[in-house]
Amino acid sequence: MTAGPGERIVSGPLAVTLLRFGAPLALGMGLQTTFNLVDAYLISRLDADVAGPSLGAIGICDQIAALGSIVSYGISTATAALVAQYEGRGDREAARHVAWQSMIMVALWAVLFGVIGLVGAGFIMRDLVGAKGQVAELGTGYLRVILGGSFSIFFLLQVTTIQRALGSSKTPVAMLLLSNVLNLFLAVLLVYGPGDAPPVFAWGPPIARALHIPRMQLVGAAWATIIARTVTLCPLWFVVIRRFGLFRRGARGGLARRTAGDIFRIAWPSSTQLVIRILAMLAVHALVARAFTTQTDQTATTALGICFRLETMALFVGLGWGSAAQTFVGQNLGAENEARATSSGWTAAFYNLCAMALLMLAYRNFGLPIVRFFDDDANVVSVALGYLSVVAPSYLPLGVGIVLGSAMTGAGATRTTMLIDLGVVFGFQLPLAIAAVTLPDPTPARLWLVVAVTNVLGAVVYVVNYRRGTYLRSAATG
Repeated sequence: MTAGPGERIVSGPLAVTLLRFGAPLALGMGLQTTFNLVDAYLISRLDADVAGPSLGAIGICDQIAALGSIVSYGISTATAALVAQYEGRGDREAARHVAWQSMIMVALWAVLFGVIGLVGAGFIMRDLVGAKGQVAELGTGYLRVILGGSFSIFFLLQVTTIQRALGSSKTPVAMLLLSNVLNLFLAVLLVYGPGDAPPVFAWGPPIARALHIPRMQLVGAAWATIIARTVTLCPLWFVVIRRFGLFRRGARGGLARRTAGDIFRIAWPSSTQLVIRILAMLAVHALVARAFTTQTDQTATTALGICFRLETMALFVGLGWGSAAQTFVGQNLGAENEARATSSGWTAAFYNLCAMALLMLAYRNFGLPIVRFFDDDANVVSVALGYLSVVAPSYLPLGVGIVLGSAMTGAGATRTTMLIDLGVVFGFQLPLAIAAVTLPDPTPARLWLVVAVTNVLGAVVYVVNYRRGTYLRSAATG
C-alpha cells in the first residue's frame, strides 16, 4: 500500500521526500513572480515616454502591494503551522476548523486593505514614498486597482498554503501555470487594447477591437492580474473541498475567537517579520527616489524597479523552499520526531542554496540582456547592472536565512524570527542606508553595498539561532 503525502513527510527518505515536495512549491512561488515579470515586459514595449515611468511605478507598487500580501501570508503561515502539527498528530477535525477560521480572517483583512488602496493610493505614492512626475501619476492608478483587488492574491495564497500544509504541492503549481497563461492573454488585450502591439502579440489588438476593449496601458496590467488570480481561485477552492473535506457547510460557522486568537498569536510576529523585509526594500526605493531622481529624470527608480522585480524571484523561490521546511518541521514535531524536524530545515536550506546559486549566476552572467529585455536605456542598464553586480551574490546567504526562518516558524517560533529581522533591519540596514545617501558625495553603489551586507548578516544570525535549537521550545509549549 502506497504511503500518503502526510506519511511520507514524517517517515519517508528525508532528502528525496523533501526534494519532491519542495521543488513544486519553489516553482509555484517563482511562478507568482512571473505575473510581475510579464507585466514588466508588456509595459516596457509601450511608447518610450510611458514605458520608463511605468516600469518605475510598478517597481514601487509591487513593494506596497506586497505589504498586504505579506500580512495575509502571515495568516497563511500560522495556519500552515497549526494545520501541519494537527495533521501530524492525526487530529483532522482540528485542522479543518483552523483552516476555515483562517479564511474568515483573510476575508476581513482583504476588505480593510482594499479600502486603504482605493482611498489612499495617491497619498501613499506621492507623500509616503516620494515618487515624482509620471511615476507618481501612473503609479497611483495602478496601485488603486491592484490594492482594491488584493483579495485575489490573499485567498490564492491561503488556499494553496492550506493544501501544502496537508501534503499537496503539485496541484497548486499546475493551477498557477494555467493562471500565468491566462494573465498573459488578458494583459495583452488590456494593456495594448486595439492599438499598436509588438509583432509577437499582433493577435491581441484584433481581439480587443472586436470586444471593444480600450488601450489601458499600465492599469490594464493590474486588471489582468486581478482577473487571472480570481479565476484560478475557483478550481482550487473546489479541490480543497472535494479532496480534503474543507470548508463544507457543516464545518463552517462564524469567527471563533479562541481559534482566531491562536492563529493571530502565531501570525502577527510572522507577518511583522516579512513586513519588515518589504519595508526595508521600500525604504531603499524611497531613498533612491529622494537622493538620485528629479522631476525629469527617474532613471534610478526605473532601474531599481527592474532589479527588485528580479530580486522578488529570489525571495519567492526562497519562500517556496521555506514553506516546504515549515511543513516538514511542523508535521515532524507534531509526530514527536524532533531530530527529523531539525534536519528538514538544514536540508531545505541546502536545496535553496543551490537554487540561489543558479539564480545568482544567471543575473551575474546574463544581467545585460535580462535588463535590456525590459529597458534598453543605457543609463537604466548601467544602474541596474551596478545593483546586480553588488547584491546578486548575497542571494546565497539570503536564501539560507529565509529557509531557516521558515523552519523556525514551522515550530511556532514566529516571535524569534520577527525579532531577528527587526534587529537586522532597524538596527543595521536602515541607519547605514540613510548614512549612505546623506554623507558627502552619495552614490547608488554605496547603498547597494548596505543591502548586500544586510543579507549576509541576517543569514549569519539565523544560522546561529537555528543551530542553538531554542526555537524548538515554541513547539513544546505551543
